[in-house]
Amino acid sequence: MVAMPAQSIASTRSRAVKSEDRPVHGQAFFDYDDYSSEEDDDDSSEFSTGFDWFRILDIALSLIALTVFAPLLLVVGIAVKLTSEGPAIFRHRRIGRDGREFYCFKFRTMVCDADKRLAVLLRENPAARAEWERDHKLRNDPRITPIGAFLRKTSLDELPQIFNVLLGTMSWVGPRPIVAGEIIRYGRRFNAYCKVRPGITGLWQISGRNDTSYRRRVAMDVLYVRTRSPLLYSMIIFRTIPAVLRQHGSY
Repeated sequence: MVAMPAQSIASTRSRAVKSEDRPVHGQAFFDYDDYSSEEDDDDSSEFSTGFDWFRILDIALSLIALTVFAPLLLVVGIAVKLTSEGPAIFRHRRIGRDGREFYCFKFRTMVCDADKRLAVLLRENPAARAEWERDHKLRNDPRITPIGAFLRKTSLDELPQIFNVLLGTMSWVGPRPIVAGEIIRYGRRFNAYCKVRPGITGLWQISGRNDTSYRRRVAMDVLYVRTRSPLLYSMIIFRTIPAVLRQHGSY
């Protein structure tokens, strides 16, 4: 179990902030060279009453989604099981709120020995290793099954994360859940990541997904944490639908 308190990551900060004049979907996003610990502690998105509106929205939306998508969950699960060896649902360790590990649920899109194949590929293929180190993703990933490629393209592989939301380990909206190896990529901004539950969707998902640089993705996570509100939450949910249909940056 990984327990990495946000305070230990953000022991020192400066207030220098650099912005880039690049609007994304009508909203300016920023690359933060430094992130103030005092600003981190001032999370205005949590109401002074202590009432967690985001959790209420998460539960309500999850119950609706389960009712609507239950038949699809069943069909996709059977299809994954019948077309390749291994379980239909894949559990992967991710870093959640307060730096704690949790199991993120997804429909399995890779072969069962994916980790071993990745290690061999990165050892023998310098180009793949460079791409992995840059984006923690492979555009042409040989570990993905044929049905897995379709599920990723359509984002159907993420449907089981509805149960993560009900369990309270994820939210419908938030930063993309990262693995322990990505913590170093966030640096001092990992403190901001730890303040909220990771999300099924978020600013990154509606702004190009894998076609967006890792640095900009981190900046989007920081911006969401600092400006999140029920209105922003709802806006991202609504914009996720056309983003999924466009399949831009999905692989």
